[in-house]
Amino acid sequence: MPEFSSILWIGLIPIFPLIAAAVIALILFVKPKWHRAAIGAALLGLGISVVISFYAFKLSLSNHTQQTANFTWLQVGNTTVDFGVVLDPLSASMLAMVTLIAFLIFFYSGNYMAEDPNCARFFCYLSLFAAGMLGLVVSNSLILLFMCWEIVGLASYLLIGFWFHKPAAAAAAKKAFITTRIGDLGLFVGMLWAFKETGTLLFYNNGNGLLEDAKLTMLAHLPEPLFGISAIAGISTLIFIGAVGKSGQVPLHVWLPDAMEGPTPVSALIHAATMVAAGVFLVARCYPLFQADVVALNIVAWVGGLTALIAGLIAIGQNDFKRILAYSTVSQLGLMMLGLGLGGVAIGMFHLLGHAFFKALLFLAAGSIIHGCHGEQDIRKLGGVWRSMPVTSACYLVGALALCAVPIPPFSGFFSKDEILLASYNTNPWLFTIAALASLCTSFYMARQVFYVFFGEYRGHEHPHESPWQITGPLVILALFAAFFGGTAKYLGILEYLDADFAAEHEAPVAAIISIAVAVGGLLIGWLVYGRRKIEADATDTLEKATPALFHFLQHRAYFDELYAATVGKLWSWLAFFADLFDAALLVVSELAIYFVRMASNTFAFHTDRVVIDQWSFDGICNGLRQSGFLTSRAQNGFLPAYLRAIALGAVILGLLFWWSLI
Repeated sequence: MPEFSSILWIGLIPIFPLIAAAVIALILFVKPKWHRAAIGAALLGLGISVVISFYAFKLSLSNHTQQTANFTWLQVGNTTVDFGVVLDPLSASMLAMVTLIAFLIFFYSGNYMAEDPNCARFFCYLSLFAAGMLGLVVSNSLILLFMCWEIVGLASYLLIGFWFHKPAAAAAAKKAFITTRIGDLGLFVGMLWAFKETGTLLFYNNGNGLLEDAKLTMLAHLPEPLFGISAIAGISTLIFIGAVGKSGQVPLHVWLPDAMEGPTPVSALIHAATMVAAGVFLVARCYPLFQADVVALNIVAWVGGLTALIAGLIAIGQNDFKRILAYSTVSQLGLMMLGLGLGGVAIGMFHLLGHAFFKALLFLAAGSIIHGCHGEQDIRKLGGVWRSMPVTSACYLVGALALCAVPIPPFSGFFSKDEILLASYNTNPWLFTIAALASLCTSFYMARQVFYVFFGEYRGHEHPHESPWQITGPLVILALFAAFFGGTAKYLGILEYLDADFAAEHEAPVAAIISIAVAVGGLLIGWLVYGRRKIEADATDTLEKATPALFHFLQHRAYFDELYAATVGKLWSWLAFFADLFDAALLVVSELAIYFVRMASNTFAFHTDRVVIDQWSFDGICNGLRQSGFLTSRAQNGFLPAYLRAIALGAVILGLLFWWSLI
């Protein structure tokens, strides 16, 4: 293995899953039913990436300095566009987390998707997805990151719509693709603006990178281009718009819950370790840009806080097993953004890493329960699952406690969420209140889900059964990480590792008490509402009985989709109508123009050309000359008597004229 000083080899990490995707594509072309070969190729490709990623993580632990390897991709005139890879604590920790969780999901999928006739195609898409995400993490160039970013977007479209024969899955895939493209447009414009002002898209380049002091100072001293917004604030905000789309922040969050239409391993991969984490990672990677302008960080914090609360409230009114977890993911992503905006890279990324483990666990365990309950996803039709599925149930409860941030060490969520609440308490009381309420919602909707799914009697039609070890094995491993990662990582100094300049927040007993109170209080309220009474199969939800209007509002996802349909959708329909109208008008104008040109050409051809030019001008003169020549030639007929008569006649005429002149 090469020395740490030459880290170009980490570019191999995304290459191996990409090669696996290509190999599986070839298998699909030759033998579409070779499912085992496709699964083996996917596991081998990602397995090699796991080994290299952990080696990179080991090197990063021993040497926290930042290492880059850059090279010129293309040159146009005097302008060069460079690519590069970077190994630092941020990329190293993400590599280790993404490859490990993705490998467990791949292994889980081998059994979960074994009966699907398109299993090989599924693993081809998974490998492509992993390649894009890993390429995004190691990129030292914003344009290379953007290219991998779009690979992730394409692969997510293919995976969400994997069962495209289902109209809901096809619609969800299109919704995800279009919504995230809106955010990507912001990122693309911000990238172009940054390149225009700095002449580089490399993050780090021996002091001349986009995120290094020289370029940051240059951006900070540029004149304000529009409405008093500085260039650095504008670029940062545009980059954040890209993160809003990819990480499901309000108002571009609507695609993420619908992504549940894909297979459960896709839900785990998208909502835990990869796609949605990409937006948070992008903000963390570009944090020096955001840090240079307080406006950009305030936008990040407020959007994150509002997203956390709104999504947490909506999750309370959902009955679909995976959709509850989807809105939970949106809420937790909001908390990550809040942590980045108020506490810095270390706090936001700490929650991202911990959340990846317990949310992957929750989604995979949910998939195991759905698999064991014969495809049932409505929590109202489940119940008593722990009796038939003890391993899956125990793992799920560990993940739920970690997500709720229960203050019983060593559950992971407690440590990272406590840091976010502490940072917001010391910085902005309003955002602290929002974060605390979002955390209360988290505990409540998870308690509601747990009481519906695991307690009481089973309310479904077919008896549930435990999943095979290929499914429960990854759950047990993830449960260990969900239980021990947070406390262990904090004890080992993960915050200082992620950010060398990290300064611990001032301890605030009030914040700690509130943090514990909302975690325990949400569970307690959930028990009071759902745990004290038997849940019947057809019974109306207790919360719906108490506040039907509010519950229906949350059940309909705060009517965001209806709002967009009534505003943006209507506007788009009207724009499409006027575009069609304008197109029809242009067609009429073009047809009229063609008609008048045809009439003018016919007039010229049949009247001007044939009459004036042909008959009167050219042909007329020619005919006149020809006729005069003919008349002249008639006098030269070659008969001598005729000539003598003409001479005699001429002499007589001349004589008469002479005589007349003498008179």
